[in-house]
Amino acid sequence: MGEKFNISNLNLYYGDFHALKDVDLSINEKEITAFIGPSGCGKSTTLRMIAGLENVTAGNLWMRDQVVNDVPCGERGVSMVFQNYALFPHMSVKNNIIYGLKAHKMDENEIDARLKEVLKMLELEGLEDRKPKELSGGQRQRVALARAVVKRADYFLLDEPLSNLDAQLRMRARKELVKIHEMYHPTLVYVTHDQIEAMTVGDRIALMYRGKMEMLDTPSHVYNRPASVFCAKFIGSPSMNIVEAEYHNGALVIGKQKVELPGIWQRIAAQCPSGLLYAGVRPEHVMMSRTPQERSIEGVVRYVEDYGNRYGVYIQVEGDKNELIAIREGEIPQPGEKVYIHVETEKLHLFDRGTEKSLGYPEMVIRAQEKLAVPKLEKAIAQ
Repeated sequence: MGEKFNISNLNLYYGDFHALKDVDLSINEKEITAFIGPSGCGKSTTLRMIAGLENVTAGNLWMRDQVVNDVPCGERGVSMVFQNYALFPHMSVKNNIIYGLKAHKMDENEIDARLKEVLKMLELEGLEDRKPKELSGGQRQRVALARAVVKRADYFLLDEPLSNLDAQLRMRARKELVKIHEMYHPTLVYVTHDQIEAMTVGDRIALMYRGKMEMLDTPSHVYNRPASVFCAKFIGSPSMNIVEAEYHNGALVIGKQKVELPGIWQRIAAQCPSGLLYAGVRPEHVMMSRTPQERSIEGVVRYVEDYGNRYGVYIQVEGDKNELIAIREGEIPQPGEKVYIHVETEKLHLFDRGTEKSLGYPEMVIRAQEKLAVPKLEKAIAQ
């Protein structure tokens, strides 16, 4: 898959407000990239700049090996689906779908062929003559998708198109999006506030925060190898446990308790000069017992949430600041009970408390060692 779209050092100002800050992004041909982040982070603004609906203050947008900063929206070869559908209320379903094709004076036979194909794909047959006000929310959403799909553009841009639907309709619509991508393979950029949508639809996740690109990676890496405290806490429900810790003499110190670290994790922790860290662990990776275990720390159960098929056990460790949640099935401890919690080290996350950036993971250390070893080996062989 070759690189097809690139954002380079993109900035946007609204007066004195710096909305987008040095955003860099490469999207591969035929890839689905899902943008996610809190409200006001810049995800929809970035999408609108790609579409040509916002002006670029600084930086460059590249499409098809050319800068398109000043290319009008209608000449960029993009299809876009908006959150509010943006259908023409006075037009029928059929005319809403083919409006863009007729505006570009496409051959009537080609228009009819494309219309029939998209009506069948999105199960809109029989609704061609209805007006938008006569449709349900799910039907309107499918008409908006059909209008974008029928163009067969190289770039398919979606700005929270499913947010107005209920849970079951959203699930069905996600499947339709995947089906559309499998048929036409557009380069698809998808903005959503729903992390389940982002993780299930996206080949890669673009996680934005305060106008910056916080992380760009596969769903697996975003979840299992977050680049920062923000990434760790934003993705996942319940979110990752983050506790204050210090690193001293090969051990993590949490309050008055110590957890000895394996050698490779000592090297990672030692990269933080101040020794002031955040230690992170996903709730589903927190293990509990009623007796001390290797590398365990003591805590007290404060309360338990019943999720139906599992429980969330809230545990206080060393004061009010450090509270953990553990996901548990079956037997659960009761509020006030003392427990010992421990974590498999491969499920651990360490962050610099000053920068809130990840200090890395064992596989990164191993790769770095291997890169250093190759030149040394080559030199030894040469001698």
